[in-house]
Amino acid sequence: MDLLTLEQEAFGETEERKSRFLAYVVPIASFAERLDQLRAEHPKANHHVTAFRLIHPNNQIEESAKDDGEPSGTSGMPILKLLIGRRLIDVGAVVVRYFGGTKLGTGGLARAYPGAVKAALEQAPLVPWSRRVRATLKVGFAKASELEAMIAHAPLIILDRRFTEEGAVIDVEGPEEAVNSLADFHA
Repeated sequence: MDLLTLEQEAFGETEERKSRFLAYVVPIASFAERLDQLRAEHPKANHHVTAFRLIHPNNQIEESAKDDGEPSGTSGMPILKLLIGRRLIDVGAVVVRYFGGTKLGTGGLARAYPGAVKAALEQAPLVPWSRRVRATLKVGFAKASELEAMIAHAPLIILDRRFTEEGAVIDVEGPEEAVNSLADFHA
């Protein structure tokens, strides 16, 4: 699939005929919260245009674009098309616009909004996307240190570690490929 994502927020700002466009591209997990924050931080902005792409566990991609009062199809959809063209997934974009007094027309809007997102993406360290999963790994006491060493060398986060009468039980989270590489230890 060769999809890309980002792990931290990226920001870009552009100006078009005195209108300011503040673009925020964020991981999908923080998209809704960040949109609420930006609306609170910029209550006098004329528009808060959004677009996002996320992938569900069944590999179905959900996409959305909202113009927030701009003429239909002139702002959210061009941003969404940019996200699609860049093969980005599990990301959301919010562009805050302060109107500068000069109307840009539909073509101007369709260029200005994705232009601001492009400026943000130039600052973003994009990484290959991989599905993040959680797993519970169980191993006897004799192999516990071997499993710990394998986890330490993998891009995994240990969520919980406990011991039972049979051995160690470790809950991990990380890229699906890394979790699957420890398949022998899956419970």
